[in-house]
Amino acid sequence: MTARLRGRALVTGGTSGIGLAFARRLALRGLDLVLVARDEGRLGTIAAELGALGVDVETMVADLSTREGSDAVCGRLADEDRPVEVYVANAGHGLYTPLAAEDTAPHHAAIDLMVRAVLDTGAAAARAMTARGHGVIIPIGSISGMIATGHYSAIKAWTNSWAESLATELEGTGVTVTCVLPGWVRTEFHQRAGMSTGKIPDALWLDPDQVVVESLDAAEQGDYRVVPSLRYKVIAFAAERGPKAAVRAVSRIIQGGRR
Repeated sequence: MTARLRGRALVTGGTSGIGLAFARRLALRGLDLVLVARDEGRLGTIAAELGALGVDVETMVADLSTREGSDAVCGRLADEDRPVEVYVANAGHGLYTPLAAEDTAPHHAAIDLMVRAVLDTGAAAARAMTARGHGVIIPIGSISGMIATGHYSAIKAWTNSWAESLATELEGTGVTVTCVLPGWVRTEFHQRAGMSTGKIPDALWLDPDQVVVESLDAAEQGDYRVVPSLRYKVIAFAAERGPKAAVRAVSRIIQGGRR
């Protein structure tokens, strides 16, 4: 059988955290890369590191929270001269601004980056891949989308649902969608958002490499969703099928631990 994960992969937010772990693992599988991030210096450093693995690494400086940035990535995904066969929609950030805050600008910025840009770039990838009859789209959702811990949960609930809907829409085209629903992962993500993580038990933390290995295995099999690690599979089952009052109670505890 021909591998699903082949050719060239484009990874947004590919210079740190889960995005960088995806880029490394894809390079180790022999895929060429297009790395998208805002920091040109860091892009150059990571490109040199991954290029040493024997793959071609292209870089794009783009801020996906802007129309200009997301349009540039859409254009790259649509380029048939240098086709992208795997798209990892990873760019994002934490969001802990209260929903009732007077200044809702952080919420609008989060929607631009983690909803609008994902919708637009995902559509561009799907069109190009469908025309070729092959491709893999890997959006990064979250277990957070199964609970109620503010606007980040709401956004990730959208991502989780959008990805499953896109997978359904693309059935039979040769293009598959595998949504990744991680729990807490040890990256720079929480520190950049100013989130306190001291109260989160060590047992709930995942290594980004573990997340990516399980996610790529699921994508290779064409699964529409993957929840990395057994413990988070159990948590996801409880969140989806447990009493809603209990899920809200847990959500309140998590929210309180962030303050």
